[in-house]
Amino acid sequence: MTTSNPTPSRGGTGAESGPASRVRAVLFDLDGTLIDTIGLILASFRYATEKVLGAPLPDDVLLRDIGTPLGAQMADISAPHADELVRVYREHNNIHHDTMAAEYPGTEAALRALKEAGYPIGVVTSKLNAGAQRGLRLFGLESYIDFIVGADDVTVHKPDPYPLIHAAGILGIPLENCIYIGDSPHDMAAAVAGGAVSAAALWGPFDRSVVLAQRPDYALSSASDLLPLLAGDEERFRTSHRIDGTNG
Repeated sequence: MTTSNPTPSRGGTGAESGPASRVRAVLFDLDGTLIDTIGLILASFRYATEKVLGAPLPDDVLLRDIGTPLGAQMADISAPHADELVRVYREHNNIHHDTMAAEYPGTEAALRALKEAGYPIGVVTSKLNAGAQRGLRLFGLESYIDFIVGADDVTVHKPDPYPLIHAAGILGIPLENCIYIGDSPHDMAAAVAGGAVSAAALWGPFDRSVVLAQRPDYALSSASDLLPLLAGDEERFRTSHRIDGTNG
């Protein structure tokens, strides 16, 4: 993976006065955004909590903090057992990753089009860097990604904006000129706090109201929405059109 910094082309024909008009680079979350690992994550959580604590926790509890580092999630579940929970979770996750992870329709085509338009692309995830690389390789997406910022690359994590600030520093582009696409409220909280252009990935596991409560700039229904947004079709994706469940 190499970092590039070309000047992207925009194909919009209308007035480009919204936040998307300033985007020069694209940053993605990974799980629940670029690849569908939610079933795998839940299965690994259930396995770990049942084996270590004696019973699995409800899915809504397990989903709540997806998007933050695994160690922090396990400490919230049971601080005295956090290290063992992480170990057992990763044991299950590593075994079942390649059979349980899935593609989101249109992701590869969207990444290819972004590259062709000249956008540098990074991944900012709370997963370890090596695990993120594994997921990208599984679906042939790694060639589109210039770099990854994983949980082990930074000491401060989402919902703090620092991982996004770090990614923008790698690019040499101000964070306000980057768009961050993520499925969790933690993703959107980080993007909004850091001043990035923010776009909620509504195809992830979180209820739309939870993600949109962070007031991201835009809401997307699929990865294929990103290209029209960056080409100037901004009004269709503004969150004001999505709060009430309409699509604009």
